[in-house]
Amino acid sequence: MKHFLFHLMPYPKLPEDFAEKHESAWVWVPNDLCDATVMHEAYNDYIDQLAAAEDLGFDGVCVNEHHQNAYGLMPSPNIIAAMLAMRTKRIKIAVVGNALPLYNPPTRVAEEIAMLDCISGGRMISGQVIGGGPEYFSFSINPAEARARFAEAHELIMRAWTEPGPFEHYGEHFKLRYVNVWPKPLQKPHPPVWIPGAGSIETMEFVAKRRYAYMGIPYFRIDFFIKNYAMFKEICEKEGYQAHPEQMGLLMPIYVGETDAKARQEYEEHFWYFQKNLIPGLTLAPPGYTSTKSAIRIFRALQDGKTFINGCETWDDVEKGGFAVVGGPKTVAQKLVEWGKEIGCGNLLGLFQLGNMPKEKALANARRYAEEVKPLIDKEIPNSREPMPPSIPFPKAA
Repeated sequence: MKHFLFHLMPYPKLPEDFAEKHESAWVWVPNDLCDATVMHEAYNDYIDQLAAAEDLGFDGVCVNEHHQNAYGLMPSPNIIAAMLAMRTKRIKIAVVGNALPLYNPPTRVAEEIAMLDCISGGRMISGQVIGGGPEYFSFSINPAEARARFAEAHELIMRAWTEPGPFEHYGEHFKLRYVNVWPKPLQKPHPPVWIPGAGSIETMEFVAKRRYAYMGIPYFRIDFFIKNYAMFKEICEKEGYQAHPEQMGLLMPIYVGETDAKARQEYEEHFWYFQKNLIPGLTLAPPGYTSTKSAIRIFRALQDGKTFINGCETWDDVEKGGFAVVGGPKTVAQKLVEWGKEIGCGNLLGLFQLGNMPKEKALANARRYAEEVKPLIDKEIPNSREPMPPSIPFPKAA
C-alpha cells in the first residue's frame, strides 16, 4: 500500500450563519466573503502541511483544481506542485488533477507537468480530470462537450509527451499548427496518469482501456465506492487483464486520535463545518455533463438520500456510511485494511485536514497516522511486487 496526503485547501473562516444565508459554496458564492489576509495565512499553513508529508514518511502528496468556490481554493494546482517540488526531495507529487476541458490549448498542461517532472527529478503524477459540474458554470463551457473535449485534450497531451515534434493537431475542439513541447517529461514514456471518477461508466472504460489508474471520488457511502471498484475491475477483465492494485485508490477523510472517543471529540466540529458549508453545490451537474446511462445509474444510487455525504444528519450516519474514518490508531487501521482489501487498492489517499481544522491539529493527525496507523496497514497490505501494466500508447500520427 502507498500512502498519500491529499489537500483541498478550503476556506476556513466562513461566517457562522453561512449555511442559513447561502445555498451553495460554489459558483455564485459572493467573493467578498473571502478575506485575502485569512488566505495568506491559510495557504502558507496548507503548504507546510503538504511539505511535512516527506518527513512523516508518506509516499506522496496530492493537490487538485477547483474554481470560484470556498470548498477548495487551489485554482492552479501546478503552482502548488512547483512549490512542493522545491521543498521536497523524495515523495511523489500528484496533481489530481488538471481539468483538461478548461484549458485552451491543453498543451499548457503538457508543458507545465513536463517542467515539474524535470524540476522534481521525475516525481510527478499527472491527474487528468473532466472537471466538476460547477466548473462548467464558472467557465461558461458547454457541458455537453465535456467528455469530447477531455478525450481530445488528453490525446493531444499524451502525443505531445511521446511523439517527436513539431506536428500538427486539427481536432474538433483544438487546432494547433505546431505542437512541439519543450521540455518533455523526465519520466519515460510519460508520468503516471491518474483519472478520478464518481461512478461514470464511461470514465471507467476510458481508464481501463488505457491501463491508467482510477481514483474514486470520496463523499459517497463506502458500499457505493466498493461497487464502483468491482465494476472497474470487471471492465479491466473485459480489456484482457486484471486491475493492478496501484490502478486503484481509496480517498477518505481520516482523523486519528489517541482514542476513539477523543478522535470524535476533536474532529466532529470540522466535519460538520465541511459538510454543512462547503459540500452544498458540489453536485451541481449542468445538463449534458453526464451521459444518460451514467446519470441514471448515479440517480438510482442517490435516491435513498443517504448515499452522498450531504445526506448525513447525525454522527451515526457518518460512521455507518463510512464517510470519514475517525478513531484511535487501531480502529482507523482496521477500517482501512478491511476496505482496502475488499477493493484491492494499492493507494490510500487521506484528507488529513478538513474544513476549518487548524494547522497544528492537521499535522498531529497526519503524524499519528504515519507513526501508528501506516505500519499496521503495511503489515496487512504490503506493496505489490508485480509491476504496473504499461499504458497503451497512442498511435503515431499519419
